[in-house]
Amino acid sequence: MKLFGLAGWSGAGKTTLVARLLPALIARGVSVSTVKHAHESFDIDKPGKDSHTHRAAGAREVMISSVNRWALIHEHRGEPEPDLEALIRVMTPVDLLLVEGFKRHDHDKLEIYRAANGKPFLHPEDPRIVAVASDVSVPSAGRPVLNLNDVPAIADFVLRHCGLDRP
Repeated sequence: MKLFGLAGWSGAGKTTLVARLLPALIARGVSVSTVKHAHESFDIDKPGKDSHTHRAAGAREVMISSVNRWALIHEHRGEPEPDLEALIRVMTPVDLLLVEGFKRHDHDKLEIYRAANGKPFLHPEDPRIVAVASDVSVPSAGRPVLNLNDVPAIADFVLRHCGLDRP
């Protein structure tokens, strides 16, 4: 399973790009999954639902299953947040795992940069950023710079970089 990240400051457009990139990659015959890091506490469960009741009562894990999907909710219950490698181990293997966030992790990634954010670039401090996708020119990048809105070119770059480009 190839791993490729999208890193950038909040508001740069990482999730928007992932949502546009997924269909472009899948259309090229690549199976793709995603893992996303959330900085705040988040909840995918709702009070009043049986699964929430199980979790609130102290279950370490709650699995919810239906004909269309299943989900596993794991509560840390005071244990440290798992690292990316531990999370990857519980995922079903695919051709490509897109990692949104985890910008400090040591994997190849594309920096998503939006000038209006007013945030500094990440790539000068991270040699694992192999390219930048931006809405402005970045002549000092020292690596490929892709147009943030050119999803087919970004898909081509990711597949080529990961050795998944197909004739």
